[in-house]
Amino acid sequence: MLPCVTYKNKISMILSMTGFGKANIEDEKHKIHIELRSLNSKQFDLNFKTSGILREKEAEVRAMVGQALKRGKIDLSIYYENLEDPAIPTLNKEVINRYRTQLDALEQTIGNPSDDTLLAVISRFPDVLRSERRELQEEEWMKIKALLTTVLNDVDSFRHQEGKSMETDINHRVSQIDRLLNTMDPYENQRIINVRNRLKERLAELEQEVDSNRLEQELIYYLEKLDITEERVRLQNHIRYFKETLESEEPAGKKLGFIVQEMGREINTIGSKANDSDIQRIVVEMKDELEKVREQMLNIL
Repeated sequence: MLPCVTYKNKISMILSMTGFGKANIEDEKHKIHIELRSLNSKQFDLNFKTSGILREKEAEVRAMVGQALKRGKIDLSIYYENLEDPAIPTLNKEVINRYRTQLDALEQTIGNPSDDTLLAVISRFPDVLRSERRELQEEEWMKIKALLTTVLNDVDSFRHQEGKSMETDINHRVSQIDRLLNTMDPYENQRIINVRNRLKERLAELEQEVDSNRLEQELIYYLEKLDITEERVRLQNHIRYFKETLESEEPAGKKLGFIVQEMGREINTIGSKANDSDIQRIVVEMKDELEKVREQMLNIL
């Protein structure tokens, strides 16, 4: 029997890529609302929505979010309004005078409209109103940046909480694979006996003289082809390495995914070489547990 892999209890370092956070500030000077959602993704993919005044800070925002969250499909929206200095559009007098000149030239055709009617008509024309671009002040940016940091911390806490739940489930399933691997022992020993007896029975049915030494050599060669000891040992080592990596203090989702691939390869090889219904049944159960681990791996940072 192979030794079962054990691991120590620890604080979870597994992080989920799923997260959510939002925060608001509204006082007599400012109105700020920030909301962030994160889902699993192979890369860092940020969709950033904001008002025009914050566009100049997009590179800095992307750097902050990327450093904090590393990876994931992220939707971030930042709404900001300065209540002391609202951006009120102003009349473009030059454009209005040009429209007025053209309308005056048409008076003989359309009559002489009142000034109120004329103003109502002109106000609907393009470019009559224009917005003055206001620069974002450092004090405003520091307030927005502090609130964004709060939101990122909330998302990080959410990811840790989700990660702790995921780690518990993953550890349970990998331990199940380890347990199932060790239940193969009695079937493995009996399988060799069954294969040997089956071959001898087939040869006896042929009613031919057989060189016993040559037969023994062929049996050894054939049984070596069916031997799964090496695959079981490698699978055991992969399980051990998986649990060691799970205890890493750095995000290791991609590495864990690679180890799961190797575990699957060994399980498949055991199934193809087993030639035994009882071992095949165990292999199916191991595959079922491993598939559930794979699903969890998709959302681990």
